[in-house]
Amino acid sequence: MAACSGGGLAICGLVLQSLLRNPLAEPYLLGISAGASTGAVMVMLLGIGSGVLTVGSGAFAGACLAFGLIILLSRGMGENTGRIILAGIAGTQLFNALTSYIVSTSANAEQSRGVMFWLLGSLSGVRWPDAVLCAIVIVSGFGVIMCYARTLDTFSFGVDVSVTLGTPVVKVRVVLLLITAFITAVIVSSIGAVGFIGLVIPHVTRMLVGQRHLITLPVTFLSGCHFMILADLMSRTLIAHQVLPIGVVTALVGAPAFAFLLYQRRATKR
Repeated sequence: MAACSGGGLAICGLVLQSLLRNPLAEPYLLGISAGASTGAVMVMLLGIGSGVLTVGSGAFAGACLAFGLIILLSRGMGENTGRIILAGIAGTQLFNALTSYIVSTSANAEQSRGVMFWLLGSLSGVRWPDAVLCAIVIVSGFGVIMCYARTLDTFSFGVDVSVTLGTPVVKVRVVLLLITAFITAVIVSSIGAVGFIGLVIPHVTRMLVGQRHLITLPVTFLSGCHFMILADLMSRTLIAHQVLPIGVVTALVGAPAFAFLLYQRRATKR
């Protein structure tokens, strides 16, 4: 489960950064993870869609709703993708506030502690059916994304160049954004919201192997797998007789790593 979720979040971050041409794009920052968390919590605690919606279905609905709201706020996906990042930050805060409100008003103390620990990311409650579902979804999604590897290369030159080269921009964006939303929703419904993997890992792999997505995509996936496994091991061993939320570990490692990457890029430009 750690390998699948780490690889899935990493490729989602890479795809979003390529589609939006923004190095800060990732599922957590764009509000997809926050929306998926809200949808999952609504099913778990409020019983919305009980008997019809599973936690995974609720998470997917929340992820799609969050991203739809962000696109609406940003007024489309033009060349000014900075709007999408700002709208994503606003959407993240909104859905995090909704999740906190639901937890604080609809759960008892024990449920609140369990849900908040889960929202920070935890592999402790994963069962084999969750791992199998996650593996099927992520491997299938990764296969579809690999089919668009050469198409993603054209986005690095801008939308106008992509259209000139015959790329169906709207179709590609819709397909890949739905895949990233679905992958994120499945991961969030299983282990909670984990940040920084989709942000840091793509930057590291681009530094190592370059910009070609045919190579970058599989390397990013494998790097995300290894990073999440190591983070899980650290969460279980840093403090004796206590398991830390895995999101805490990824943030403690990812934030300094991302700051170092920004500093190194700035030094290189000079």
